[in-house]
Amino acid sequence: MVCKVEIYEKPKLNNPILIEGLPGIGFVANITALHLIKELKAKKFAEIISASFQDFAIITETGSALSPINELYYVKREDREHDLIIWYGNTQALTTPGQYELAGKVLDIVEELGCHFAISIGGFKKDEVKGSPMLYTAATDATTLKEALGLGAKIMVGHIFGIAGILIGLNKLRNMKGFALLVDTIGMVPDANATRVALTALGTYLKLKIDLSQVEDTSNQTKNMLESFGLIRNIQEEKKKEEQALRWYI
Repeated sequence: MVCKVEIYEKPKLNNPILIEGLPGIGFVANITALHLIKELKAKKFAEIISASFQDFAIITETGSALSPINELYYVKREDREHDLIIWYGNTQALTTPGQYELAGKVLDIVEELGCHFAISIGGFKKDEVKGSPMLYTAATDATTLKEALGLGAKIMVGHIFGIAGILIGLNKLRNMKGFALLVDTIGMVPDANATRVALTALGTYLKLKIDLSQVEDTSNQTKNMLESFGLIRNIQEEKKKEEQALRWYI
């Protein structure tokens, strides 16, 4: 397996916290990460490509190529005890070994920068979401779980698939701490409403002032990016196939 990392800068950070924001259910993590990058004027310091990413590139109208990629950004906060590292990208790895290799590589990088805490973000798929979406959590240890529950989350019982789940498990194995934040979403398209819930919880925990008025714009930006990679179209096509198959049983 090949997982190549290009590091442009090794920032000196103060006890940083890693925030994961790769595409997933409802694309909650992806929108959250992009919004934080824009709001906090985060600086990119590393790029990662993997042999487990999609095997294509998207060519734009200007002739430039967009490839599957992950990126790491940092935010220095002089007035806080924790700086931030934001893990953003337009894809997760497509295989189980690729997912573990990718997560392990990122944790290697951030640990070297003094990171001992990670927060993964995700969506919790529901057939229907009424009112304000619920927030769920899982954590590496009892103390961290109590902190996450203090954000208004409920304990997540069951499976957390993908990077959002893998990251919490690997944190524990590496004697790091952290928690996952999952928000109710129907999961088919970028969910700005669920993202606001995630950002509000993050803002409280990290003592961040986050402007939520532009979340819809960030969601649309994410939607355009995902459509260019065919991710949203593929999901919608699969839903149509399911509905077509079920119509004979009605």
